[in-house]
This record gives sequence, structure tokens and C-alpha cells, in this order.
Amino acid sequence: MFTGLIDHCGSIIKVDFHTSEQQLWITSAFTHLELGESIAIDGICLTVTAFHEDVFCCDISPETAEATTVKFFKPGQPVNLERALQIGSRLGGHFVTGHIDQTARLDRAQKVGEFVEMHFSGISKEAKKLLTKKGSIAINGVSLTLNELTETGFSVMLIPHTLQRTNLHLLNENDVVNIEFDMLAKILLQQSEHYLP
Repeated sequence: MFTGLIDHCGSIIKVDFHTSEQQLWITSAFTHLELGESIAIDGICLTVTAFHEDVFCCDISPETAEATTVKFFKPGQPVNLERALQIGSRLGGHFVTGHIDQTARLDRAQKVGEFVEMHFSGISKEAKKLLTKKGSIAINGVSLTLNELTETGFSVMLIPHTLQRTNLHLLNENDVVNIEFDMLAKILLQQSEHYLP
């Protein structure tokens, strides 16, 4: 479980998708990593399978490679990193599982003073039921508030702190991002469709 509050950006140093064991190697500022712990990488919950000094490795399943932006990762690319939530820690964002629901595409980004408004598209009609104005969403693992809803997507407003702390400021038009819808919204929708006529 994560919060969507990014600790820092790491950097991909190696992507190995040419063997039966697909692996991702990343540099980070994390210390005292443990084998088997979970780290969200651009919002994707992955397991640390090896580490040495400031580098750690995660195995990538075929399903994860297909359903997320992992297939676009390249050496040198900055990625958002967050370690799993510890009991007793502050929950400043929202509950994020690290299980990506789908990807979306950045249509446009525009400056609004010191802020940046980003518009994303590619949300299915069914998934739009999970979006609520001023509700929560995770984009590349970053906990954000839905600003406006559109026919095929939504917009969010990024504050300077988020722009400085994450890799979202590096996005260009048509870039693809990982999307995780609010877990509470998913539970409520599932329950309402199951129990209400």
C-alpha cells in the first residue's frame, strides 16, 4: 500500500526484456532496502529482487509489461519512487495500491501562473464511473485531485512542489502515463452494481 506522495525520482540504468527473466535496474537514494519489499515505480508496485549500494532490481511479469508504461522505459529515464506505507506513517495523499488500472495519454499541458494544468484522455466509458470531480487519482504514482472531467478523460492541476518533486513536469503531449483509480471509488462502484437493482 502506498500514499501517492513521491519520495524522489530515481533513474533507470538498465532494462532487460530480452530474457525469460525481464528485469529493471534503477538507481535511487533509498537506504537499507530489503529483499522482497515493495516499491512503487511510476505507480507500479514492484518487488525488490536484488540491490547493491544505490541500485536495486525488480523483476517484471509479462502482464505488468503489457498493462503499464514499463514497455516504454529507457535507460536514463527518471521515474517516481515511493516505498510502501508503514503503519503509523502519515497518510498525506490517498490509498494507492500500485496496481495500475490502465494507461492514459497527455493531450495538452498549459501553464496557469506557477501551476500547470494537464489534460488526459483515453478513459473508457465504464472507467469514467470511477472519476469524481475533486476526487483522487494516481498518475505515474502521484496522488492528484481531479480538476475537471471531460468526454474522454479529465484534467488535473499540478502545484510547483509536485512539479519539482516528480517526473510529471517532463511529460510531453501524447506521452502515456500509468493510471490508478481511487480504491474507495472502485469498491463503492462494485458494491453498488452488485447490490443495487
